[in-house]
Amino acid sequence: MQNKIFEGIASHRSIRKYKDQEVSDDIIHQIAETAMNASSSGNMQSYSIIVTKDKKLRKKLYPLHFKQSMVLDAPVLITFCADFNRMRKWVRQNRAPMNFDNYMSFMIASIDATLVAQNFALLAESVGLGICFMGTTLANAHEIGRVLNCPANVVPVVGFSLGYPDEAPEVRKRLPLSGVIHQEKYQDYTPEQVGEIYQERETLGMKRYSEVPELKKMMKKHRATNLAEVYTKVKYTRESHITYSQNVLTYLSEQNFMNHS
Repeated sequence: MQNKIFEGIASHRSIRKYKDQEVSDDIIHQIAETAMNASSSGNMQSYSIIVTKDKKLRKKLYPLHFKQSMVLDAPVLITFCADFNRMRKWVRQNRAPMNFDNYMSFMIASIDATLVAQNFALLAESVGLGICFMGTTLANAHEIGRVLNCPANVVPVVGFSLGYPDEAPEVRKRLPLSGVIHQEKYQDYTPEQVGEIYQERETLGMKRYSEVPELKKMMKKHRATNLAEVYTKVKYTRESHITYSQNVLTYLSEQNFMNHS
């Protein structure tokens, strides 16, 4: 089974190099309007989309996105925020109970934001634009939110660079379907199945990371001899993820998403 949607998704790749070419507001708005047809809990559309073109603002965001080159090289940054600020204002104006200030509301809004972000990304690619999702959006949500002037009940959760590609990297392999899909109920993995699922990823991943001088140096420093060690000793350490977790939880409280009463 093949059609343009299948072909478009199958050809996705992260773009980190962009042409010096403006992306018009008209194109962005057309993409956003269609992307908003994404499923949404209660059709509340509890998200906001921040389009950042200003170079001064992007320079402020650059270190917060761990100095990833596309923050400055791409003409646009798109940030999708979990947003119950707008909904709560509407609720207040209609003298209804002031809900949506709890963790469940944050999760609902985060899912809404992620669904519309994926729609936006697919639509952007369908008209010749390129994107690169940045996990730093959530990792540094507290600082990014302040730069983007996010009020209470608004938290950046998903973001990507956007522009016309100036590179054509190969499509990266994903895990085999047999390692992801479960029939009827979850079937836990045997050691043999885990080895088979990650076999190709191990080979390709180590080759890829070994070709990046900075990562190769880090791998040697931390004595990372396999891909699992690269992930846990170099890229996503326990210490870093605990720090990010604490930052996000603190920020959620500051942004009025942790009301337990």
